[in-house]
Amino acid sequence: MTETPPTEDLERVPAEDAGDDDAQFSEDQSLSPEFVDVVAHAIHDGDRDAFEELTSELHPADLADLVGLLNEDDRFKLVELKGGGLAPDVLAELDEDLRDDIVEAMDPAKVAEAVVELETDDAAFVLEDLDEEKRAEILAEVPLEDRLAVRAALDYPEDTAGRLMQREFFAAPGYWTVGQIIDRLRSTEELPDRFFEVFVVDPAFKPIGEVPLSTLLKRPRETRIEDIMLSQSMRKIPVSMDQEEVAYLFEQYNLISSPVVDGSERLVGMITVDDVVEMVREESQEDMLALGGVEADTGLSDTVVETVRSRFSWLAVNLLTAIMASLVIALFDAAIGQIVALAVLMPIVASMGGNAGTQTLTVAVRSIATKDLTPSNAARIIWREALVGLANGMLFALIMGALAGLWFFMSGWGDQTAAMQLGAVVGAAMIINLLCAGLAGILVPLGLQRAGADPAVSSAVFVTTVTDIVGFFVFLGLAAVVLL
Repeated sequence: MTETPPTEDLERVPAEDAGDDDAQFSEDQSLSPEFVDVVAHAIHDGDRDAFEELTSELHPADLADLVGLLNEDDRFKLVELKGGGLAPDVLAELDEDLRDDIVEAMDPAKVAEAVVELETDDAAFVLEDLDEEKRAEILAEVPLEDRLAVRAALDYPEDTAGRLMQREFFAAPGYWTVGQIIDRLRSTEELPDRFFEVFVVDPAFKPIGEVPLSTLLKRPRETRIEDIMLSQSMRKIPVSMDQEEVAYLFEQYNLISSPVVDGSERLVGMITVDDVVEMVREESQEDMLALGGVEADTGLSDTVVETVRSRFSWLAVNLLTAIMASLVIALFDAAIGQIVALAVLMPIVASMGGNAGTQTLTVAVRSIATKDLTPSNAARIIWREALVGLANGMLFALIMGALAGLWFFMSGWGDQTAAMQLGAVVGAAMIINLLCAGLAGILVPLGLQRAGADPAVSSAVFVTTVTDIVGFFVFLGLAAVVLL
């Protein structure tokens, strides 16, 4: 981790200059290195006034990014500088791998103050990964009503709508009028910080419709809300629904917010689009990391030991698959010994298959996640990927076959007939391997999904194994039959 230079090596930049947008942000709208250095200088000096002046115009999300750019010592000094805690909205914006360290370093009373001010979904996000003892210590400082709400949120599984929802919402019976709703909105502070609809409930507190605020403001005061509510467009989300299913509903039906119901269909919370956007970003990041064989909770702040531990298991699996591919090569050691050109060319065939398989796999995994690839269209997509693999295989067979034959002949390793035979072997192997790569890239994730496994986590290893083994076996097998 990069250490911040000593204070004597830093040239102090005036606060009024460093606070400008141009000084804070680089061209790609990330925090500029110069600005981060000046902030680190202020933290080193224990100058809280300078720090506040430098960061007063930053959005909480940018301030959270700034915390992530500081080294570990400076982060803890910042917590001390801020009186033992960070602002609630900054805590909610911290990356997961930083959040736990920061919360652990904070005064429990300060964390409790933040929990009270945050919405329940954000409060659960701040506390969810803490050990039970630390969490209990913090919640003991929280008023009973808020404590029960946060504990209820934490009782839901992590990847469900119950954990994603906020318990603050606005609901009213259908016989209320527009005027009553507006008066209620103006007279109470017990409202969500942000909401877009008034949910209409029946006497059992089950949602039966919703009224967008824009519609509410356009209607006369005496209008009953049951007369203007929307019911067909409303999508009730069970608390147990997986958050990826929630994201699909929001994307499919262009939702801004949606009511969350318990097993009895009673309204217990709501999910808004900003929660879904954040969740989609996290899910996409998890899928990307999983395809690379990296655990989802890996972050830049992890230590070397933690990073090695998180990556070792998948590298071990890759080692086993590489050994399997090597055993296939060993079957044809005699052929490789007689024709050295085979050793030079066989990685090309396997590599092309691996890349083709990865392309198909990436599209397949994403299509499964977005529900674009379903059992109803799976056969058509499989056929399409087989044709794509076959077409690419034929095109690269012509290119690589001609190059391999010409190279073999020009190198003086064989006559014209042998060169043509080698080119044909390379071309045939290329066609077969790219065809198999296309099929593996689509069939492996579909098979894993049907088996109940996450396609993003396990598919890459299996697809790579298939393309390596098929590539080596087909190429060397054809060479042994045709050339020897």
